[in-house]
Amino acid sequence: MKTRKYGSVMEMFEGGNHVVTMCAPMVRYSKLPFRSLVRKYNCDVCFTPMIVASDFVRSVKARDSEFTTNECDRPLIVQFAAHDAQTLADATSAVAPFSDGVDLNCGCPQRWAMSAGYGACLINKPELVKDMVRHVRNQVSRPDYTASIKIRIHADLRRTVDLCQKAEAAGVSWITVHGRTSEERHQPVHYDAIKTIKDSVSIPVIANGDIKYQRDVDAIRQRTGADGVMVARGLLANPALFAGYEDTPLECVWDWVDISTQQGTPFTCFHNHLMYMLDRVSSQPERKVFNSLSSTSAVIDYLQSTYGAAHDLPKTGKRHNFLTRHHNMSLQWTVVALFLYLEIGVLVILCLPFISAKRWQKVFNFRIWSPVARFSNKVFLTMIVILIVLFLDAVREVRKYSTKNLGTDAKLLPNMHDHMHMKLFRAQRNLYISGFAVFLWLVMKRVVTLINKLASASASTAALLVQSDDAKKAAKKCLEDNEMLKKTLMDGTGDRATAEGMELLRKEVEKLQEDLKKSEDALKESECVAGGLQNQTDSLAREYDRLLKEHQVLQNLQNEGEKKDA
Repeated sequence: MKTRKYGSVMEMFEGGNHVVTMCAPMVRYSKLPFRSLVRKYNCDVCFTPMIVASDFVRSVKARDSEFTTNECDRPLIVQFAAHDAQTLADATSAVAPFSDGVDLNCGCPQRWAMSAGYGACLINKPELVKDMVRHVRNQVSRPDYTASIKIRIHADLRRTVDLCQKAEAAGVSWITVHGRTSEERHQPVHYDAIKTIKDSVSIPVIANGDIKYQRDVDAIRQRTGADGVMVARGLLANPALFAGYEDTPLECVWDWVDISTQQGTPFTCFHNHLMYMLDRVSSQPERKVFNSLSSTSAVIDYLQSTYGAAHDLPKTGKRHNFLTRHHNMSLQWTVVALFLYLEIGVLVILCLPFISAKRWQKVFNFRIWSPVARFSNKVFLTMIVILIVLFLDAVREVRKYSTKNLGTDAKLLPNMHDHMHMKLFRAQRNLYISGFAVFLWLVMKRVVTLINKLASASASTAALLVQSDDAKKAAKKCLEDNEMLKKTLMDGTGDRATAEGMELLRKEVEKLQEDLKKSEDALKESECVAGGLQNQTDSLAREYDRLLKEHQVLQNLQNEGEKKDA
């Protein structure tokens, strides 16, 4: 990830295959510490913040505060704001021993700069720009020392082309074009205008405006044919942009901490750069806590506790597009949350009232589900285990941050209470996500089972109803046939009485005769039984009369014996 080495700046443009990458001049930001950082991540050329040439020439204090560099800070271009050729030439002479070129700011749209005759107002003064470039060329004898300009475009692009051609004739090394007019701020960049300018001159042209990712660099090169790109806000958000990272990697964050502490960067600058770097990869509560930190020690402690320490970085040379283990965890919980939303969506679809259970069973019987069905129980149990583990981990985190006593740490580390509350909030969120995910996974499994059972019950009920209807139809047909046969037999004689009817009648008569015979036999048996019972009744009656007579005799004898005794 080190900067590519060249003999001079202009050698970078030779060959045409390499896109020269440049860090734009940014007031308060593109100072030595930040330039040192982006150079570690494939930035070819760095610019100083814009320096007012007249103040720089007049004041030693301005020179000491506005321009700092070291031997590793190369290639370096110093950008000046000037409206006088000799002043620009004098300022160039002062920085020439410590830099590789100067750049004239003809693109700053800020009101104060334009009112003072600096910045974007110079695009309307091509002769003055031409004169200043010539003075710089004449003042510095080094042939490899560059003189460039950074411009914005006119509404009438022909005026911009004329300015660029005059600057080329004066000996300008390259031209950086920001593809907006001085009145435009956040409107789309006019890349077609940059292409037109590139086609109108023979010197290198650098494209500038709305470059946020490495893919933007490639797209703009292909669209405009520019020899290089200059990036400002994109590098603030991700200093490792030119190394191919989508977001700021953790190693870049710790590189910035190391560089800033070594070079004594003021806290405000140190903190603001980290705000930009972490903006894409932090949640709103995290940004709120981080932005409120008020000391370097508090920032470093926050980074260590939230993203991991520098010694936790992987030792391999592989690129890591996510910040840290923290963000791996965030990704993990994002996946769990998406799984939860998927469960909710599936349950809503399964419970739609206009889709019957039988239709769902047909869907479940598709061939596509056959391979899944073999492992359904294993998948179900695996997901249960994973979600329960995550749930228990979230419980542990909640207990950890609910009961932690800050003690003296809260005094040493500002905003620690807010930091701990944020940790607790995140742990509680993870707890709810994992808990609901487990619950809905069980509910979804049960709903699918119930749908299958309901579909099977519905199918069985439908089959029984079909059988019942068939039986009713058969009985009805039989009754109708019987009625028709009876009617035919009753109304028809001779030829009208069909043979089938007669046969059926014969069978019915035989059946009735058999029934009648059985009834007669049963009647005879009943009569025999009744006769036997009658004989028994008569015998019992005679026996009863005999016993009654004997009892009467005995009663009389007893009465006579009592009389004698008396």
